[in-house]
Amino acid sequence: MSDSARGCTEPPDAVTEAEVDALVRGICFKTGPPRRLGVEVEWLVHELRDPRLPVSPERLDAAYAAVRAVPLGSALTVEPGGQLELSSPPAASLTECVRTVSADLAAVRAVLRRDGLALVGLGHDPWHPPRRFLREPRYDAMEACLDRTGPAGRAMMCTSASVQVCLDAGYEEPGPLGHVRRWWLAHQLGAVLVAVFANSPLAGDRPTGWLSTRQLRWAQIGTGRAGGPVLDADPRAAWARHVLDAPVMCVRDDGGPWQVPRGLSFREWIRSGAPRPPTRADLDYHATTLFPPVRPRGHLELRMIDAQPGDDGWIVPLAVTTALFDDPEAAETAYRTVKPLAERTHGMAAPHNPLWRDAARAGLADPELREVAAGCFAAALRALPRLGAATEVTDAVEAFRDRYVARGRCPADDLLDELRATARGARSPHPHGKDTPS
Repeated sequence: MSDSARGCTEPPDAVTEAEVDALVRGICFKTGPPRRLGVEVEWLVHELRDPRLPVSPERLDAAYAAVRAVPLGSALTVEPGGQLELSSPPAASLTECVRTVSADLAAVRAVLRRDGLALVGLGHDPWHPPRRFLREPRYDAMEACLDRTGPAGRAMMCTSASVQVCLDAGYEEPGPLGHVRRWWLAHQLGAVLVAVFANSPLAGDRPTGWLSTRQLRWAQIGTGRAGGPVLDADPRAAWARHVLDAPVMCVRDDGGPWQVPRGLSFREWIRSGAPRPPTRADLDYHATTLFPPVRPRGHLELRMIDAQPGDDGWIVPLAVTTALFDDPEAAETAYRTVKPLAERTHGMAAPHNPLWRDAARAGLADPELREVAAGCFAAALRALPRLGAATEVTDAVEAFRDRYVARGRCPADDLLDELRATARGARSPHPHGKDTPS
């Protein structure tokens, strides 16, 4: 007998609350020894001769067609505003990850350079307003949804770029490499990473008052879409509740425009069954529309780091974060070092708490964040040789520490210095010190 003959209108693959809770708990935190890591590097794509000039969609289309013809070890994707992203395959070591992504970036840069384009490491575009490059139902729905909270959503979609570090969730058992500790550490250390690597102080060619405007824009999207859960003793339970209670961005429809409901959580969607009962595929998609600073996806995805200047600037946050999570001694040191910062969160979830706001606004001008950052970099530098890091990686971390952390600065301060120099009559600067040709 068919389902319709029995009067049953639910599709056979509709999910229940209990099933969602079990699925999220089982899929998002896969525990075991920390053995793999990865990185996702996003880049703005600008004119090589003058980054202030807009790049036409036609030029981007042609350039990206050429890039896609290049064999790469990493997955290449294009973001809604035309940003380019390389996602490394899971690597067995920091050295392997750096080698793979460096080779892929060199190949991509060579193709773009022939078309007069360049990858630029900035957390937020200093000059260009948000402009959609991709026209797909997913991004149409995302734009419609995010527009309800103001212009920050379009900026996030089209003018931001980051370095996302991906690490194993950790052991089931407690300890410095246990999944509960790593989940907690990611949220507290995350504020330090925001401050250390802040690299987006400008929008519309003016200072925004924040050293990480990218992090500001994420926070402005709202707690349901871009916030994390309140930390408790069971990360699985906290994340499962968060997924169920987070607002649904859209209801997909293969036959027409996607619906963008107002104020409908996934839990409410299950209970109401309208406009149709949600399925496992809807749950999987819903999880991809949540943008917390730490997102569990079987591994931990740390999403709070601004894109970094220079061809190889992304290596430093990857190396530091990996060392502080995967070396047991460094992980214990990082835990003790950042623990006092927890008081500044007032028990509120990241990034919508005072600690994260201070990190994004002031960077390492905040004395406590500067002291904690110095301790974390010292621990990372001791750990990197134990992890087999190449000398050039350790040297890059040490040089960053000396240039920025030891002086209470971050890359955003360089951009502000260049802007002040321009105001005093210097030539128009390229990001991070490369003058544009006259």
